[in-house]
Amino acid sequence: MFKNYFQLLRVPQWIKNLFVFIPLLFSLHLFESEYFLLTFKAFIIFCLASSFIYIVNDIIDIKADSAHPQKKFRPLPSGKISIKSAWLTAVLIFVLLILLSLISPLEFIYFLAGFISLNILYSMYFKHIVILDIFSIAAGFSIRVLAGAAIIDVPVSSWLILTTMFISLFLGVMKRHSELEQITELERTPTRKVLAEYSLTFTNQIATVAAAGVIICYALYTVSQRTVSVFGTENLIYTTPFVVFGIFRFMYLEYLNQKGENTTQIMLTDVPMIVTVLLYGIATILIVYKIL
Repeated sequence: MFKNYFQLLRVPQWIKNLFVFIPLLFSLHLFESEYFLLTFKAFIIFCLASSFIYIVNDIIDIKADSAHPQKKFRPLPSGKISIKSAWLTAVLIFVLLILLSLISPLEFIYFLAGFISLNILYSMYFKHIVILDIFSIAAGFSIRVLAGAAIIDVPVSSWLILTTMFISLFLGVMKRHSELEQITELERTPTRKVLAEYSLTFTNQIATVAAAGVIICYALYTVSQRTVSVFGTENLIYTTPFVVFGIFRFMYLEYLNQKGENTTQIMLTDVPMIVTVLLYGIATILIVYKIL
């Protein structure tokens, strides 16, 4: 039963909510307990919000998931957890979210409400509309960053927001590409309606544009006047190779191994990707906080 609810809540997907820590990292407050605890609270709140959204989405998609080669094994379509129990879990999480929001800044609450509303609309409508579906995914990541900045009351660079948007678009379109590959290999009817509006060529082109956007925006962020002024160094540019390698590694895993559908699995199991993220984090902290 614990395993079933672990899957229902999509606990491994909580890694996506680490985006709320981005403003903390670049605000020069990473090692200050007050700021860290506030950001950690934001992380917990967004994890709960994500689980709430996943449950609602699974209830809405239960029929489509039952026809999917992998998703049919999820707790709801497989019958391991009843719809009634899923709704009860969702309501309990929502009540907890309201209680936690009462002790949070108003601006943060706005972003949280926007995040939940956007994802509910995505589950019901947006995911069926070509291009808007991946833009909705990207907006969700950007909201996480903005919420992370709001809860500790720090500004966030426009270049950083653009970088987040492009990397989110990149991950979203690579997920669509992977789903299309599975349909092509299995010669099945798409289990996700919007996939009929995409093609492998189209997703390849979007992925290329998004990948270029990530690299360009991040590189410009590292050398922007505001960044150099705040950190007092131009050395952040030397973290760019890690970003470029990470993007190329993800593309390699998708185009040659068809592993792009589950971003979380890649981030938690692919050793080169794990090493790249760790090295990026270490290099960024050493440069930004002038530890070297």
